[in-house]
Amino acid sequence: MDHADSHPIVFHVEPPRSYGGCPGGRRDVERGEPTVPQPAGAELEAVRERRAQLRDKYLHPAAERPATTVRGVHHLALICRDVEETIRFYQDTLGFPLVELVENRDYAGSSHFFFDIGNGNLLGFFDFPGHDHPDFHETIGAVQHLALSTSPAEFDVAKAKLDAAGIDYLGPDRGVENSLYIRDPNGVGIEFYREELGRFEGEPLL
Repeated sequence: MDHADSHPIVFHVEPPRSYGGCPGGRRDVERGEPTVPQPAGAELEAVRERRAQLRDKYLHPAAERPATTVRGVHHLALICRDVEETIRFYQDTLGFPLVELVENRDYAGSSHFFFDIGNGNLLGFFDFPGHDHPDFHETIGAVQHLALSTSPAEFDVAKAKLDAAGIDYLGPDRGVENSLYIRDPNGVGIEFYREELGRFEGEPLL
């Protein structure tokens, strides 16, 4: 059964006009201008000096780092506005299979559902019927974005799917060669990152 034909849904996806995860900072996509104040001058130098101090104090050479104390990410749990809209976006548009849909054990009527995002990792969502959540707002404690590792071929497929669906993105056509940024219908930032797991900008971290 083709779900896309049975109950048409228009995705309310906010175009990523300004996106903090993009290299170069939070900038207006069309004008290339910062959308939030950024440190400059002496303040910027102080920030960079503090970062250097933290690196020296806490970032140990790979050979000296202990093994981590957990096995990895089991699932990330986010809040959605509409269950079906979210399923249609992630499964039908992005190609992430839905693997479970059950009732939330902590909130009557709430759904808890999971998508397969590869490597044994799950992306989970809740909805909370009857509770009026405000729109997504990037702030302390919020998810700034979720970066998903892709091969070059998977990256091209993701871009083609977004083009076919008419979903705006920020990415390789604007100088960000290895990343493609979107926001889902709930405002969550998603990055398709053309890089291997455990590496960042070509450098091994693990």
